[in-house]
Amino acid sequence: MKVGVLALQGDVPEHRRALSGLVPPVDIVAVRHPRDLTDLEAILMPGGESTTIAALLRETGLWAPLLDRLRQGLGALATCAGLIVLARELEPGPTGKDPPTMGLLDVKVRRNDYGPQRESFEAPVKVDGLGGPAFPGVFIRAPRILKVGEKASPFAHRGREVVGIRSGRLWGLTFHPELTVDPRIHELFLSQLRRGG
Repeated sequence: MKVGVLALQGDVPEHRRALSGLVPPVDIVAVRHPRDLTDLEAILMPGGESTTIAALLRETGLWAPLLDRLRQGLGALATCAGLIVLARELEPGPTGKDPPTMGLLDVKVRRNDYGPQRESFEAPVKVDGLGGPAFPGVFIRAPRILKVGEKASPFAHRGREVVGIRSGRLWGLTFHPELTVDPRIHELFLSQLRRGG
């Protein structure tokens, strides 16, 4: 399986590390140019700074071809900033300088809603379809999901709060599974893609 990691900014090494130990193994591709999308079956869109990632997607010429591939069924696991880039709608921030979004995931989100980086925390997350104990969710300047539309389904919760949604082959998380040593979310995502989910 050929899996890309969007390698413009953010938690790129961490996602690569999470993928490197999976069984069966996957072919990992760093995605920096449109040509890197060739033959991918999935892409990981990492946490980082959403405004910077959106700007770099434009500058590298990746925005339009990535959007086309995602619309055609390329699977995506988007974490934190990646979720913001894929969201249908952002609640306007105080500066009025919100990044553009691709509008693919039917959710409304608010950026940086858990406070500044010094208020980052870890909390147990219940993930549908994930065996074993609760997943250790790492929340760093995380977006908050304010509304889930009809075309998306919640599948991960911190208490009563929705922290993960999916729509077909597109998954979005407000937290960072790549910053843990727990590979189960990456495994679950790819296993469902292999089964045609």
